[in-house]
Amino acid sequence: MNAPQGNLALRTLAMPADTNLSGDIFGGWIMSQMDMAGGLAAKNLSNSRVSTVSVESMTFLNPVKVGDVVCCYADIIRVGNTSMRIKVEVWVLSHPFKSDERQKVTEDLS
Repeated sequence: MNAPQGNLALRTLAMPADTNLSGDIFGGWIMSQMDMAGGLAAKNLSNSRVSTVSVESMTFLNPVKVGDVVCCYADIIRVGNTSMRIKVEVWVLSHPFKSDERQKVTEDLS
């Protein structure tokens, strides 16, 4: 897939404080960004308080580097009476001032 699925829900910059011992962005930080993106999408749709109950699966595809622009896309898969299923993908712009080329780094299904 060469393009993100869903709507842009969150966009932020990966900073040095968010790195692990290898110098890559810590996976837990990426997961927290994904949780915020999914929560924002759910809140916008429900116009109510929401919380993440579970994450079914998550796959890290590529590392995120300091200075990457992290873009979280949320795609609402299913809406029930008291729950929603939302797919969140993370894509990065590694050289935001030189190119619009995005690279997918992870996805989950909540």
